[in-house]
This record gives sequence, C-alpha cells and structure tokens, in this order.
Amino acid sequence: MSPSSVSLLPLLAVPLAAVTSAVLIVLLMPLLRRYALARPNARSSHAVPTPQGGGVAIIAATVVVGTALLIAETKALPSTEAVVLMLSVTALAIVGGRDDVRPLRVSIRLGLQVAAVAAVIIATGGRLFPAMPIVLERGIEVLAGLWFVNLVNFTDGLDWMTLAGMVPVTAVLVLLGYAGVLPVLPTLVAAALLGGFLGFAPFNRPVARLFMGDVGSLPVGLLIAWLLYRLALDGGFAAAILLPLYPVSDATLTLLWRLKRGEKVWQAHRKHFYQVATVNGFSVPEVVGSVFAVSVLLSMFAAASLLWPSWGITVAALAAGGGLVVTLLRRFNTPVAGSEADRNQRRASAS
Repeated sequence: MSPSSVSLLPLLAVPLAAVTSAVLIVLLMPLLRRYALARPNARSSHAVPTPQGGGVAIIAATVVVGTALLIAETKALPSTEAVVLMLSVTALAIVGGRDDVRPLRVSIRLGLQVAAVAAVIIATGGRLFPAMPIVLERGIEVLAGLWFVNLVNFTDGLDWMTLAGMVPVTAVLVLLGYAGVLPVLPTLVAAALLGGFLGFAPFNRPVARLFMGDVGSLPVGLLIAWLLYRLALDGGFAAAILLPLYPVSDATLTLLWRLKRGEKVWQAHRKHFYQVATVNGFSVPEVVGSVFAVSVLLSMFAAASLLWPSWGITVAALAAGGGLVVTLLRRFNTPVAGSEADRNQRRASAS
C-alpha cells in the first residue's frame, strides 16, 4: 500500500468493526452472563461476579470485517498468510473461550498456542536476522510470539487496560499504512482490530459490565504480535519495540521479579505494576489514563523513527520511550502521598 494507492477501506473498517463488535456483545450478553461469569480470585481487580468473553465480539468483528474488506480491496481470494492468520486467531479464540468456561491444563493451552504462533510465523515468512541460522531465528520468534500472546492476557487485569495499551498501537499502524510503511493486509487487520476495540470499550469502561476474557486476550495477543512482526520485517524494527513497550516491560519485569522470589509464576496474582498502582492509591481511571498517555507518546516516537529514518532519531526515540516507561513503572510502584499504602510504608519505616 503506497500513498498513491490508499483507498478508504481501512478507514471504513474501523466503524464497521466497531458496530459489529457492539451488536455482537448486546446479542451475546445473556449467554455470557449465564455461562461465562468471572468470579473474583487472587488475580482479580473486581469485587463482584462479572461476565467475561466479550473478546469474542472483537475477534469476530476483526476476522469478518477484515476478510471482507481485504477481498474487496485486492479483488482476489485472501493469501495463504491471511488465511493462516485468521484460522490461527480463530483457534486461539476457541482455546480461550474453552478456558473461560472450564480451565484447560497448562500443557494443552501452551501447546496449542505454540502451534498457532508457529503457523503464523511460517506462513508470513521473511527474515529479521539473515545471518542467524533459520532454525534458531524461528525458535526465537516463536518464543517471542508465545510470550506476547500471554502478556496481553497478563495485562488484561483492569478495566480498559488492554484498550489503553493497544488502541494507540492499532491506530498508529493504520496511519503508517496510509503513509506507505505497511501493505494492505496488516493495515486492514489493524483497522478492523481497532474498530473491534472501540465497539467493546463502552462495555468495559470502569466499572466494567463485561470483561474481554481469554477468548479475546489470547487472539488479540497473536494479532498484535503478527502486526509488530510485519512492521519489523518492513524495516520498522525499532518501532516494533517501541509500540508495545509498556505492556512488555510490565509483564516481563514482573515475571523476572517473581522468578527471583521463587514464586509459582503460573499461579494467579496481582503483582503487575498497574495492579500494584491501585493498591498504592491510584484510581483505575488514573492508571489506565497514564498507560494510554504513555502508549500515545510511544506511538508517536515509533512513527517518528519510521517517517524520518536516521540513526539519531531512532536512538532518541528508543531512549525517550524507555525513559518514559521506566518513569511510569516507578510512579506506579510508589504509594500516593496520604494514601493507606503511604501511611503503612511510613509506619513500617518508623518501626
């Protein structure tokens, strides 16, 4: 997709997917209330049982609208890459939906995730590190994709949290498509996914009436991972690092910290930085608002590294993005002055 060949279809995909997502949620809500009720547990930030599984509408809207408009745009059947992507996304949605209703064994869940990620990487092709043996490169890519699929699930523990981190990512990817950086397939997928998020947003706003659930977070993770992989293959490696830098940093540092403490990392918890922030006196709107603002700035840095390519701008963008994320993580980890957490910390320091 070059600037001269841009059509209006990606822009059309956003409202079409948003309406599709919202309508599906309204239709499915009675079933979700009956069969997919999320009850509070050790990981939860909610206090009352709330239906989950709203992510099925996001994924359905993305697959249906994205595929239909792709055929309209290219006037041809979807490519092998597109077919494998949509089938893998659908497979992960089924796995996540099953897990929402009745938890699967970790080994089965991970095995199916590995198969889906590997299928997408093989179908996409391309090389990020041509000097590296291809078996080693593919292994690293599968591990990275698997981690991304799960970290989206890990960071989906607060109302609007996934939207705060991923709406700016999908929005800037659509704009990069119009700037000629991305081809038609990822541009349309990003636009349809953005619309799906927007249709889901009113139902998930604090205090949420509906959660995304694993049926949404797992395939959303795969879609975002693939979009970033495509961006990296098209010369945007630094941008692909910058766009998801907050959720990647939060999830990865939390995992490493729990491993260091000898905790069972596969068990539910509320120790991510954004979850600690609510214990430290931040309100949910303050947390998601901060993450959204940082994600917008990271998107701007990523776009700058692509639209004005030079080593100076790329290094400056990476440094600014890294500093911004570190600042936010430290802020979340510090009790708000006058909060109960602050008073407890003062008492502990005085004793």
